[in-house]
Amino acid sequence: MNCSISGEVPEQPVVSKKSGLLYEKRLIERHISDFGKCPITGEPLTLDDIVPIATGKIVKPRPLQAASIPGMLGMFQNEWDGLMLSNFALEQQLHTARQELSHALYQHDAACRVIARLKKERDEARSLLAQADRQIPMSASAVVTANAPVMSNGKRAAEDEEFGPGGKRIRPGISASIIAELTDCNAALSQQRKKRQIPPTVATIDALERYTQISSHPLHKTSKPGIVSLDIHFEKDIIATGGLDTNAVLFDRSSGQILSTLSGHAKKVTSLKFVARGDLFLTASADKTVRLWQESDDGNHNCRHILKDHTAEVQAITVHATNNYFVTASLDSTWCFYELSSGLCLTQVVDASDSNGYTSAAFHPDGLILGTGTSEAVVKIWDVKSQANVARFDGHVGAVTSISFSENGYFLATAAHDGVKLWDLRKLRNFRTFAPYDSDTPTNSVEFDSSGSYLAIAGSDIRVYQVANVKSEWNCIKTFPDLSGTGKAACAKFGPDAKYMAVGSMDRNLRIFGLPGEDGPLES
Repeated sequence: MNCSISGEVPEQPVVSKKSGLLYEKRLIERHISDFGKCPITGEPLTLDDIVPIATGKIVKPRPLQAASIPGMLGMFQNEWDGLMLSNFALEQQLHTARQELSHALYQHDAACRVIARLKKERDEARSLLAQADRQIPMSASAVVTANAPVMSNGKRAAEDEEFGPGGKRIRPGISASIIAELTDCNAALSQQRKKRQIPPTVATIDALERYTQISSHPLHKTSKPGIVSLDIHFEKDIIATGGLDTNAVLFDRSSGQILSTLSGHAKKVTSLKFVARGDLFLTASADKTVRLWQESDDGNHNCRHILKDHTAEVQAITVHATNNYFVTASLDSTWCFYELSSGLCLTQVVDASDSNGYTSAAFHPDGLILGTGTSEAVVKIWDVKSQANVARFDGHVGAVTSISFSENGYFLATAAHDGVKLWDLRKLRNFRTFAPYDSDTPTNSVEFDSSGSYLAIAGSDIRVYQVANVKSEWNCIKTFPDLSGTGKAACAKFGPDAKYMAVGSMDRNLRIFGLPGEDGPLES
């Protein structure tokens, strides 16, 4: 009989009182000491439950292979083959273990490097924040809330914010001193505008007709191509672009170099604006936030405030002529008036008669009028001092994607799915409509140049019109094809004196159109 565990003839056989099964004594004793139960039935088993069996001396039969020399050689060969296979398997396992160990050590080293870099960046950010806190004084309006804790975006901490009926946050409002500042700015600019003449340095029609693409610059990521917003700092000749890749890029046109890439938004950068005076820069995003950036001594830009007053995508930013205030417009059907120095939202305006979200916004050149476009094709004109809706223009089809006031202060251009409409602000009426594209192609952008001499329209291509008066014809003097291959020019803006045009499309490239041979870099 054979052992129930090993399957071989036992040298010291014992039998279980409970199951009657035969075992090798040393095997069953070890199993009982380890597990305390029968290995076959699983019943509890002790050493007292096994009984030795008296047998004669067991002589194991010689294997058949060992009966001859060739058979023994075969046995040895089989054992040798088995040994070699086992050795090969062990070598493979050793090689795999070495590779895994090497990979683990590499990951550990990389993790240590990343941690060290993050610690360094954290320390630098803390140092810059401390330096900024020392350098940037609190504004008078923010001092009003001196007894309440203040967050980095100028808003009071959520637990101490004041709320009115319906859970609405109470804003400080536009004070009388600010209204006086806006009024004085309006009076000065209006007086200057009466004496205004078009500068002789503005590009001529003949020059514009000869414009062609002079450079193209890949500024944004290939994984999420698309430039959807654009602005130009005239004095420094720096172009800012906002992309679907969540980044804003500052580009020096004269050198053809990227000055800075501003990261931080979680979604596309829908709008951006330079502040003409100082070193401040604003970005708005579909992530519902607005960021206020400040240039540091080393040329980099640090995020000074993150503004979270809106509850939906922020679609537009416009800076007041004083360069002390700015407005944001959002799909949450509100627009906010901010103080630049503190990042404090002074007022958040809701039109109780209309719940449509805002898709575009722009200040009038004199600063007391604000124009907004809605997702339902309506253009609204607001009195900034009273925050009252003083005019409403209907007639578009689709969301109003872009708004631009002419430098003369009389004309307003608005773009929507159906094309561009020109409005006379003196008589509050539409006096001309451009429908340059088919019904399936929206107009994405409309922009007057800084002199008010030309109007640019962007859609499936870019068209430049000569500005005339209400009765005269506005002639299209130049059409630039969309060289991105996407058929979607998203934004276009004139450079200083209309000496060039910057165009962003739904690829990753910023394109510059101008006269061949003009100052500026070639392809980069």
